[in-house]
Amino acid sequence: MMEHNHNRPQAGKVIAPGATVGILGGGQLGRMMVLQGAPLGYRFITLDPAPDSPCGQVSRQITAAYDDVEAARRLAEQADVITYEFENVDAGVAALLAEQSYVPQGSHLLYTTQHRLREKRAIEAAGATVAPYAEVTSAAETLAAVQKFGTPCVLKTATGGYDGKGQFVIRTEEQAIQAYEELSAAGTELVVEQFIHFQCELSVIAARSTQGEITTFPVAENIHVDNILHLSIVPARVPEDVQRRAEQMAADIAESMNAVGLLAVELFCTADGQLYVNELAPRPHNSGHYTMEACATSQFEQHVRAICGLPLGSTALRTPVVMVNILGEHIPDVVERMVSTDAAAEQLNVVPKYHLYGKEEAKHKRKMGHINVLCHNIEDALAWINQTNIWRNK
Repeated sequence: MMEHNHNRPQAGKVIAPGATVGILGGGQLGRMMVLQGAPLGYRFITLDPAPDSPCGQVSRQITAAYDDVEAARRLAEQADVITYEFENVDAGVAALLAEQSYVPQGSHLLYTTQHRLREKRAIEAAGATVAPYAEVTSAAETLAAVQKFGTPCVLKTATGGYDGKGQFVIRTEEQAIQAYEELSAAGTELVVEQFIHFQCELSVIAARSTQGEITTFPVAENIHVDNILHLSIVPARVPEDVQRRAEQMAADIAESMNAVGLLAVELFCTADGQLYVNELAPRPHNSGHYTMEACATSQFEQHVRAICGLPLGSTALRTPVVMVNILGEHIPDVVERMVSTDAAAEQLNVVPKYHLYGKEEAKHKRKMGHINVLCHNIEDALAWINQTNIWRNK
């Protein structure tokens, strides 16, 4: 499909409280969107194939496959505005919804962010920097790129890939051929990226409304374990000028890409303060969960405001916070702590705020919830996380 066929966001329409918001996807992001959007007076309906989905537990649900055109039509009939909580929306369904309902985000941003090469070009067009990269279509081109960028470098599929999937870290030139052979089986374009020796990983959630108003949330410092986000620390432990540049970069990208709703911008920060955009997500983001208690407006309320054309809320940070993810293997210990008196929290003067997503099965490495540890200083929150022993050696 040619790029110009993708519908651009429809600007300017205000969807007043009392209206129904349709959410494509019934996972935890949809659930939190409902929980934070309902106080504004909106109703919600979700489309998800899993009965009793996390979002469906707190809203109406149409239980059907994501590519079920008839179900999409029913969603369009019942919703005044439609948004999505995950990227891999079926193109046919997206087109149908845009035609039969109001999808202020359009499908153009999805079209761009679903594909690493298109995404990188769009980031560069916004004036931001990405790691040096090369598209490769053969083992020989892969080897040439590895020789150009040096090792380690990373071969990635242009589409798919999440939480570290669809990637191959090439540590020696000899691995270039093996990497190409393994990933080319996916049948998508491949890209070699130079490895950035970063000091830390950061992210900024930007919001842009149908009225063109833009806000950014405070920069989060993110720590990953096994390619899955473990901690988000706010304020990020980087100089203020780095934080300002990161926020400006996110705002520029949201503006340049004509985004509506939330756009999460993940960045690498080097020891000398250089920023490289790693990837984008056009939706609420795991690294923005800290906003639920720590900011004047949460990312989820902001997303609802943005797609409905309401004025955007203040993103002011009310308290330092560390967000820690709860995976399947952590659930028994977390529940035990929730039902007991927490002496460590009292002693360290931190307030853990628990969010469980209502997922049916606690699978190993599956995101089941998160805790926002509100604190006076970051070290106290990190000390509480360490003292619980929940996240050690699991």
